[in-house]
Amino acid sequence: MPEPLHTYFQSRKKLVDKELNHLLDTTNSEPEIIHEAMRYSVFAGGKRLRPILVLAATECCGAKPDIALPTACAMELVHTYSLIHDDLPAMDDDDLRRGRPTSHKVYGEAIAILAGDALLTKAFELIGKNAKISGVRTDDIPKVVLAVTHGAGTFGMIGGQVVDSQMDGGRWKKANAEHVLRYIHRHKTAALIRTSLEAGAILARATAKQVDCFTEYGEKIGVAFQIADDVLDIIADKKKLGKRGSDVENDKLTYPALYGLAASRKKAINLVEEAKAALEPFGKHAQVLRQLANYIVERDH
Repeated sequence: MPEPLHTYFQSRKKLVDKELNHLLDTTNSEPEIIHEAMRYSVFAGGKRLRPILVLAATECCGAKPDIALPTACAMELVHTYSLIHDDLPAMDDDDLRRGRPTSHKVYGEAIAILAGDALLTKAFELIGKNAKISGVRTDDIPKVVLAVTHGAGTFGMIGGQVVDSQMDGGRWKKANAEHVLRYIHRHKTAALIRTSLEAGAILARATAKQVDCFTEYGEKIGVAFQIADDVLDIIADKKKLGKRGSDVENDKLTYPALYGLAASRKKAINLVEEAKAALEPFGKHAQVLRQLANYIVERDH
């Protein structure tokens, strides 16, 4: 990660982590096990990409990151809930996440499911709390809620996860694989990334045209991010990756499975260039987001 981007990421990650620690209940609250399980997964060492995108979009529009901090934390909770459920035996059946045992391996399936449910519910509490931040228009909070529910629901992440699960075990070979693959990537991964940017822009009072720029940028880096993940699942050092890498074993529909590694890398690079072009109206204010787009295809874990 380039130094300016690394410095930005570290400072915003520290901001998000401090707020998450403040907002999430301690294990002293009953029932203790559910709050412990929630914190276990949230503080498992994630990159905080989605909350940082919320803050970056806010700053790109000329506002201070603090005005979007509760919503940024909410996006991390939505993301973490999806990972807990994604790791379950009925889904990807993974026993490692970020180098640690997955939630259901530590707390059992029932508590893991409920921890995911609790994080999703908590996310909307945090978005509601964002209305109390000075400088935020209360009329914008329903817009954020609508954006997040659309991005996380059946027309977004959940929809992508459903189709992804239907294609496991090589079943994609009997489908229109190219169309299905595009659908999965645009919904399962890109939708929440796009929504994070939109939420930050809305809270910063962005114009409709500015929000559209973030939508295009988020869509393209979201797909590029998932392609990069699919490639890393095959070639990355598993210790750095923090999980065993199960796409090939499960015969999942991915860009490398359909097009090969070289073509997948090229597709991700092209998407990143298109994403950066969408930020042209913001000029120098979007430099962090341009660097971030580059990092997505250059990272090793």
